[in-house]
Formats: sequence, C-alpha cells, structure tokens
Amino acid sequence: MGPPSREAWAQRLSAFRASPSAFMAGPEGEDLGRDLLSDLRSEKLNEQTKVSLLALSLEYPAQLWPDAPAAEAAASSLLDTLVLLPPRPSALRKPLLLAATTALVAGGALGPTSGASLRLLPLLLGLASGRDLGRGFGPASEQRPLQATACECLRELESCQPGLLGGCLGLLRGLLGQEGAVGPVQPLSLLLALALRNTLVIQARAGAGLQGLLVAGSSGTGGSPWTWTLAEEGAAHLQPQAPSWLAAEEGECGLAALEPNPEEARELRAAVAQLLDTSYLLAPVAQAQLLWLLGWALRGLRGQLPVLFKTQLVRLLGTAQLTLLHAVLALKAAFGEALFTAQDEDLLLRRLTAAAQHPAVPPPAHLFYLHCLLHFPENCPLGPTGEEAAPLLLGPQLCRGLLPSLLHDPMALLARLHLLCLLCAEDEEKEEKGQGQSPQLYLEDLLAGLRQRAALDGAPRALATLCFQASYLVAHCLAGQPTVMTALTHGLVQLYRDRPVLAPHFVDLLDQVGPELGEPLRVALQQEVVARPGKDEALRWHLQMLAKVADGDAQSGTLSFLQAAAAHCKDWGLQQALLQVCRALLRAGVRGGLADLLQALAWQLEDPDGRDHARLYYVLLAHLATPKLQVALGPSLVAPALASSLVAENQGFVAALMVQEAPAPIQLSVGPRRAEGPIPVLQLQVEVLEPVYSLELRFRVEGQLYAPLGAVHVPCLCPGRPARPLLLPLQPRRPAPTRLDVRALYTTLTGLTCHAHLPPLPVTFADLFLPFPQPPEGTELGFFEELWDSCLPKGTESRLWCPLGPEGLEALVSRHLEPFVMVAQPPSSYHIAIRLPPDSRLLLRLEAAQADGVPVALRTDDWAVLPLAGDYLRGLSAAA
Repeated sequence: MGPPSREAWAQRLSAFRASPSAFMAGPEGEDLGRDLLSDLRSEKLNEQTKVSLLALSLEYPAQLWPDAPAAEAAASSLLDTLVLLPPRPSALRKPLLLAATTALVAGGALGPTSGASLRLLPLLLGLASGRDLGRGFGPASEQRPLQATACECLRELESCQPGLLGGCLGLLRGLLGQEGAVGPVQPLSLLLALALRNTLVIQARAGAGLQGLLVAGSSGTGGSPWTWTLAEEGAAHLQPQAPSWLAAEEGECGLAALEPNPEEARELRAAVAQLLDTSYLLAPVAQAQLLWLLGWALRGLRGQLPVLFKTQLVRLLGTAQLTLLHAVLALKAAFGEALFTAQDEDLLLRRLTAAAQHPAVPPPAHLFYLHCLLHFPENCPLGPTGEEAAPLLLGPQLCRGLLPSLLHDPMALLARLHLLCLLCAEDEEKEEKGQGQSPQLYLEDLLAGLRQRAALDGAPRALATLCFQASYLVAHCLAGQPTVMTALTHGLVQLYRDRPVLAPHFVDLLDQVGPELGEPLRVALQQEVVARPGKDEALRWHLQMLAKVADGDAQSGTLSFLQAAAAHCKDWGLQQALLQVCRALLRAGVRGGLADLLQALAWQLEDPDGRDHARLYYVLLAHLATPKLQVALGPSLVAPALASSLVAENQGFVAALMVQEAPAPIQLSVGPRRAEGPIPVLQLQVEVLEPVYSLELRFRVEGQLYAPLGAVHVPCLCPGRPARPLLLPLQPRRPAPTRLDVRALYTTLTGLTCHAHLPPLPVTFADLFLPFPQPPEGTELGFFEELWDSCLPKGTESRLWCPLGPEGLEALVSRHLEPFVMVAQPPSSYHIAIRLPPDSRLLLRLEAAQADGVPVALRTDDWAVLPLAGDYLRGLSAAA
C-alpha cells in the first residue's frame, strides 16, 4: 500500500486539527507521526503538501512526539530528509530546520547524549556562519534565508537551554564583525545579545569569570563550542522573560559578583559596542529587544559603565516608534541617573505628556503613553520599592491637560483618573503648606458626575460599570486618606439610595476593596437598607444587599427589617432572597432572635420550598455548634443543577456533613519485609501531603486466596513528621502473591470527612516467607534432613539453576534469605527452610556455587508452590 495521496492527507490534517486529542486517541493517531516522516521523502507528494505536513509538526510537536525517544527519532529523520534534498531550490529546507529544532526542544530530547542534537547543533552553526552553504544545501538564492533561519533556531535553543552557546560568543562576534555582513545582521545580532546576556548571568551566579569566552576562536571549554555545563546551570535559574523594565528590576541577581579581569572587561565592552553599532540596521522591534537584553546583561555589573549606551540614547530620545521608546524607558529603569540626566528625565516626561494629549494619537498609543507616565522609572524615586507615586518632575501644571473628563473614552478616563489619584497623594502635603488648591476637589467633582450619570433611570449599564471602576481605583490609590474615603462612602450610599437596582455592583465592589473603604461602606449600606420600609418595590435589591452586608453587630435592626419584609415576600424569588439573608446571619453567629424568625418563616411563607428551607436552617441552628455550622454553610462543593433551591442547597450540606470522595493526600508503600511471628505481616510506610486526622485504611483482597483483612487506624498524620510503620497481618489461604485494593477514610483540617481510593499494594511471594522454629544448637542438620524427607512422597522435588550477580552466593543469601538459613557452610553451601502459610513448606539446597550461578535442589509439600519458587529464585540476581 503506497503513501496517502494529497487529498487523503488533507482529510487527515483536517480531522487532526478539529480535535488533536481525539484523533491521537483513535486508530489513526498512532501512525500519524510515522506516516508524516515517511511521506516527507515521497516523490508522489508535491512540496506544498509537504510544507503543510511540516507546519503540523511545528504546531503540535507534543502530540506527534510525546516523549524524548520519539522526539529524538523524529529529529533524526527530519535531518536525514534535509540532507537528501537535491541541490535545486526547495521550500522545504527552512521548515525542516525549524521542525527538527522544535522536535528536540518540545520533546525534551535536547542534550549532550542525543545523537540528533549533536548533528543539529554543528549544522545550524555552520549554516549561520556560511560554511555549509554551497555544499549541497541549495543555490545561492537561498543562502541568506537559510542563514537567518539557522540563527533563529540557535536563538530558540539558547532560550530553552540558557548558556548553551556560551562557547560560541567569540565565533558569533567574528561573524558579526566581518566586512560585508556575511550573514543577516538582525538575527545574528539578537542571537549574540541573548547568548551574551545568559552567559553573564550564569557565570555571575557561579562566581566564575568569562574565561576567554568573548575572544574570537576560543570556546573556553576545551575546544567544544557547546557548553552543556553552562546550559545545565542556566536551566535552573533563567526563565524566558518578556522585554519589560519591571522584569529587569526583579531580575537583578548578583551580577556584581562577576568581576572580569581587565582583558575580559575590554572584550566585553567591545562586544557590547559592536552590537550597539549595528543596532541601527535592525527593525524597531528587534532594536528594542537588543537594547533590553544588553541593558539587562550589564545592569549592576562592576566596571561596565552605561556610557556605552549614550550614543544610542541620543539617537532614540526623539524616536516616534513606541517599541523604541519602551526600550529607552527600560534602559532608564536599569541604569537611572548613571545614564540619564535630570534634563533627559524632564525631556522624556514632557514628550510623554505632550503625546498623551495630542488629538491625532490613536487610542492604543494614547493608553500606552499614559501607562508609561503611570509607571515612569525615575532616577531617584521616593518611598519604598513598589509603592505607586507620580514622578517627581510631573507636577499639576504639566498634567493640566491630562485631567480626566466625562467626555473621555472609558479606558482613557480610568488611566487619567489613576494619574490624578497619584497627584492627589502629593497634593495633600502642598495644601497643608498653603501652596495652592488641591486637585481633590476636581476628583470629587468627577466622581460626583460619574455617580450622577449612573443614578439616572434607564442609564446604560456601561455608565454604572465605569462609575464603580473609578470608585475602586480611587479606593486603591487613596486608601490612606480618610477625607477621600469618607466622601467616597457618602457618595456611594447616596447612589444606592437613588438607584437600588445597582446592588450587584455594590456587592462586587465590596468583594474587591480593602478594609479602608469596605468596612465603613458595609456599615453605611446596612444602616441604609434597614431604614427602608419593607414593602418597597426595590425589596429584592435590598435583600440582596443585606445578604452581603449583614453581620452580628446590628442584628436587632436586621431582624426587624426581615420580619417586616416577610409579609411582602409572596413569590419564590423574594423568599429565596430573604432566606439568603438568614443564611448570612447564621454564618455570622447570630442565634437569639434568628431562631424565632426561622420558626415564623417555616409557617408563614406560602411557597413549600421556602418553608422547607426555613425549617432546614432552624434544624441546623438548633443542632450544630457555630464552627460546624459555618462549615456546613460554606461554599457548596457540588454544582446545583436542580430547580428546587432546597434540594440544591442540601447537596452542599451533604458534601459538608457526610462522607465525600476526594483525591487523597496520602502516599502508601510497602516497607522492609518482616520475617517473624506466626503469620506474615506487611509493613506499610505512609506519608501525607497535608494534615490528616482519624485515618482508617481498609484493605480488600482480590479473589479468595486470602481471608478478609482488618482495617488499620491512625489518629493523626502531619507532613514532615516521621510516622511509625503500620503493620498489616496477612491471612493467606494459599501461599500465592496478590494485590490489595486500598481505600482511605479520613478527616481534613476543615472538618470534612472524605474517602478515597489509593493505588493497589502488591503482596509478593517473598512477603509470605516465615522461618521455622530454631532447633537446639547442633541439631540443625538433622532437623533439616527430617523436613527434607517429610516432603516426599506427598510433595515434589525439582532442580533449577539460580544465576548469581557479581557479589556472589554469600551476598545473595545474606540479602534475601538470611532469616531462613538452617545450615550454612559459607561461601559454597546453604540449607534453607521456609514456612509458607497456612501449612506449606519450601526447602532449598544451595551447593557447589560456580562463578555465574548455583544449582538449587528444591523440595516442597505443595505442588502449586513450585512455579512460584522457581520464578522467585531466578529473579534474585536481578533484584540484587
């Protein structure tokens, strides 16, 4: 049967893309990767179809090559296909390089022991340097695209294995410095910058120098350009990061520990200067990436002054490219006043404020400029690290054109409001010194306008959402100013008074804000709600709000409101809202008047579901203590999917009060064998990932070979504390191995009772071995001979060959059979007697041991034991 046609492949690819997991689980999934690799060499498929197949391998490498061996084989096959391509122009060379790189990285096969890795890395480096081009790798027209692709592949490998190209720094510098730009400048520059950054960080953390890595023609690793040792160290410390000055601040980790000697310092400065000199040839996004990598690499490095960036800074201070402006701010965050003067800082701020006010700036760019102002990296910031504050040079006069207005777009309004809030924090001090009027009045007027628009009847939902977003932002930025919080609280209470339908927004706001606004707002809203008459048309919203803000502090007013409202709760929805308030009071610990209210509701409510609900709450209140009641009334562990709210909520009660199934935080394993006592005992080791109380382990034996086993009880287990081994007595009816099904019943810290299935435990043939009683001294040989003779004619005798490991017979017996040795003449002869429950015996004679094994004479009084004993003896050398 030949390879699939183009149409057949199109159908397979379409089915795979529709559901990759379902396709791989089907009958065709197992052969997809093999067929893909095979058909890449088929002459019946055109290049367009093969490119589609390679695109699939780039998108779904984890599904096609799920483990390291499969990825290794796939990469080798892809490299073979690349080598076999004819020298004519082909669209397959670049995808094949990318696919081989992706397979090794995604499959976890990249490493010094991988044959495909040792083939791919020299090939990529040769292509990037131009050495392997022209030798069967296509015409000259494909030279530069192949070089660029090879650089991209190397950059991907360096990103996934930081430090891998540490030994290639000198070579990459030489390629970048050759006249006529042998390869594409942009991918080569980015590759060198990434490798340099990773090497500097790894060497600094290791406390090592650069070791001549930057010198052209020197790898610093004994001639091999692939520094797998650096890659192993870098994989544990470096993670891929996006170009952001916040990440740069967090990423400074001991670069000052790297102290290059004068020669290495000169080479490092020359390499950085070389990259900066070629940066103007790069696209704006690539320039930004290059500047960020170099700034991150040199941040905090002793002796490496940021003056190297001064020329580029002069060129980029007036850039109109947003990515380059972002890179300039990243350099400012990295070096501060060491690179940027106060005039530079003032120029940047004026540029950002002017651009943020320009009417021709599109909305995304407008938001970007505002973001840069809000997170402007200052030369000498005041306050603790991470505290939000406006830049020192950004005063009210400069920001006059950035004040928010009700006419602005919502996102722009919130960004400008954030800036205004930061200015208000500084303005409070100026107001105390009499230095002008505070912008707090402007802020209060703006919030009043937002609340006024949100309070209009029939106002769009977006206006209310914007009002609450602004309120949250003010509460977040000005939580330490009581006057602002008091005015905001009064304004929000007035908004609720004017439009109670916004109760869901108030509930969400209370969930998000801190105690500075949340606590006074909750108290004020509770007072506002209970002061309203119970027959208002907004009763539904009052009950929803009260369910959020009710607590035990003002229980008399709340209970009076509920008693008055109960007479107006005629439909099912209002009754459920009323009962939700009762539930909140239950969780708050209110008991006195609430019991009377629940009893009244159980008789008064018209809907039977509501009456049953109230009766259930009363029963819980009367029979459960407050801690258990809070657990029962916590979030339901079961998603209610029934029409009756009582039945749905009962599901949550059952989950809290009854035994529920859950993943067990318990690991159970079989410990060392105990060969003593009248019956075999299994020694169990137990570990827990979280505290477990009243643990009960129940065991069930598969089949009828064993009598029922008793449960094992443990009062308490805590992680990190050594637990005593658990002893499980076995009662075999036949001497045969088996598996134990294990179930655990336990209680968690929250008071929930759970049960779970644990992985089955194996009971091996050797776990059943018991020794015979020790005969009087000097009679061991006679006692063994009597046992030996008593096995026949009822039993059977056999002979087999037991292989020996390098340690010999004496070590084998000492490790596995020591408790059962009856007569020993080491190192060549042993007589072993084993008792097998319930009433079988196994006798062994090990004599005349040779270099590779020992002949064993075996007798037993139970024919069924013979194959088990043979398998056990033949496996002893492997177990050793």
